[in-house]
Amino acid sequence: MALTAETESRLYRSLRAAAGAAAHLVALGFPTAVAVLARPGSSLFSWHPLLMALAFSFLMTEALLIFSPETSLLRSFSRKVKVRVHWALQLLALLCALLGLGIIIYNKHLNGKPHFATWHGLTGLLAVLYASGQCAGGVLLLYPKLMKNWTLAKLKLYHATSGLVGYLLGCASLMLGMCSLWFTTSVSNAYLYRKRSQH
Repeated sequence: MALTAETESRLYRSLRAAAGAAAHLVALGFPTAVAVLARPGSSLFSWHPLLMALAFSFLMTEALLIFSPETSLLRSFSRKVKVRVHWALQLLALLCALLGLGIIIYNKHLNGKPHFATWHGLTGLLAVLYASGQCAGGVLLLYPKLMKNWTLAKLKLYHATSGLVGYLLGCASLMLGMCSLWFTTSVSNAYLYRKRSQH
């Protein structure tokens, strides 16, 4: 049985809305879980996973979803407002990422451990550097007259495409962080603690 165009359109919108809601939940849920595991303030290192999860999972995801017609939390606002909020969220994400990077560099220095010796560390460094460049490129979109040889449409396309690459780098770093000794130990300890408290 074939679907009518109207039913197919409704189904498509519903699936996009459900996927968007799931994206918002994961964007908030992952940093929340990391905060529970890391217990920020318990050590200098404890701030690193939280700040990076806030930067790449929550703030960047929300900054991207602002432009989604089905899932934006600012659907009824003008494009100009959405662009400004996107810019503010990306700037906050960059600040969190730079702080998280600075903390891990200082923590490794204090403990005499090598810097950027794992795939997680290398990918994380690349993601933060890429995000810095991407934010600089975003400033050019606020002032397109500075780029006289480029059309605004091309600048927007390059910024959006490049931004997705940066977002994927950040997500890859988070996923590699979930394979780290700290994360796997923290999850195991939390699981064992919960299991013991149930008996």
